[in-house]
Amino acid sequence: MKHFAIPLAALAALALPFSPIAHAQALTPAEISAIDLAVRTTLTETKVPSAEIAVVRDGKIVMDRAWGTASSRIAVARPDLPYQIASNSKQFVAALILLLEDEHKLSLNDKVAKWVPGVTGGDTITIRQLLSHTSGLQDFWPQDYMFTDMTHPVQPREIVDRWAGKPLDYAPGSRWQYSNTGFVVAGLIAEKAGGAPLWQQFEAKLFGPLGIHPLPLDDTNDPARYPEGYHRNALGPVRAATPPAKGWLWAAGELSMTAAELARWDIARIERTLLPDSDWALQETPVLLSDGTTNGYGLGVFNTMRGGRRVIDHGGESVGFLSQNTVFPDNRAAIVVLTNADFSGATDTLTEKIAAIVLPKAGQAQIAELDRLADARATLAMLTAGRFDPARFTANAQYYFAPGTRADYAASLRPLGAPSAFTAPRPPRLRGGFVNRNFKITYGKTKLTLITYAEPGSHGRWEQFMVTPE
Repeated sequence: MKHFAIPLAALAALALPFSPIAHAQALTPAEISAIDLAVRTTLTETKVPSAEIAVVRDGKIVMDRAWGTASSRIAVARPDLPYQIASNSKQFVAALILLLEDEHKLSLNDKVAKWVPGVTGGDTITIRQLLSHTSGLQDFWPQDYMFTDMTHPVQPREIVDRWAGKPLDYAPGSRWQYSNTGFVVAGLIAEKAGGAPLWQQFEAKLFGPLGIHPLPLDDTNDPARYPEGYHRNALGPVRAATPPAKGWLWAAGELSMTAAELARWDIARIERTLLPDSDWALQETPVLLSDGTTNGYGLGVFNTMRGGRRVIDHGGESVGFLSQNTVFPDNRAAIVVLTNADFSGATDTLTEKIAAIVLPKAGQAQIAELDRLADARATLAMLTAGRFDPARFTANAQYYFAPGTRADYAASLRPLGAPSAFTAPRPPRLRGGFVNRNFKITYGKTKLTLITYAEPGSHGRWEQFMVTPE
């Protein structure tokens, strides 16, 4: 892997007239300056190479700009470059299936077994449960890194055979657990019901009518033409990320597009165009679990209240890329943040900062502490000291912690000394057969996030133990 330095000159903001700007709702010079400062500051602090941002106000795109360096071959980011939006693609898959239901080609209540054989529980899991992450199918990619198998190309059916054939993590409809596997199954169903490849249906039913031109994610891994993904090992140097082999994202997250193109999709949501109003409403309606509770997830999007404001949103992560798409439907506004880095919380930070500039400020809820803190702290101390105990880690995590990764962790964390604070900001949750726990670590003025996945049980091995800037 090669080291990557961010040229300071590349942090200049560029604008491209992708779509007409409505002057009556245009951002003021003060708002533009505040957003520009927020982006520059965030990129500098996080070392994220670039960001592409679109802002919608009163149903119109009022900002469409890029900052930073897009790739080792594209010194200055441009807003016409497509970034990998990963799981933000899921709302497009769900929308396509809603249109297929409108055409009476399938029903959300259809059982999976009607369309795709060989899925555990396929005679009880519904399409609705696939799209709402309530199917019980184990997630094939809960990690925030590329695991060993992802170095080889894969077909959707191979993913289904390997992960959707496992025992269910829970009875369908009884719990919520994010599952990329479920969307791969949903993609296969859409192809069978629609009688055409998934991408062909996207272009005919969604992209063409919107006037946008997304690209398959697997086709945008050329740094001479497209943004290049980057990552960091702990606080080590920013390095170009090796993309996975073809096929792994597919229906779970296969789209690359510009921020303005994603904003056009958001405008269609706000204006209730492209899809029937009933489809937009159904996609945004939180699905209830069998006990009557919900976490706000509908069909490919979250629908939550934050600071008294309704928010429809989703994030996305691929190898080297993070995205955040946030719609404020009652304010007829949206914020799209795309970055070419899979480390730091820059997408969330920028969304919050821009929302504070263009919308009334929203508060943040406090969340509870969780367990295994002492074990996580001890494991971090071991890595900081340059030691590695394979018995603490699964085979995938051992692959991730190659000698170079371990060296980056030790070299970048050892100078910080011992943490002054080590806390758990929220309860654990299940995903992909593992328990996800996040921790906040403070070293004086330096604040880091530790994202972990572990096997169930008090002594389960770490599947992921990833340090990133807060």
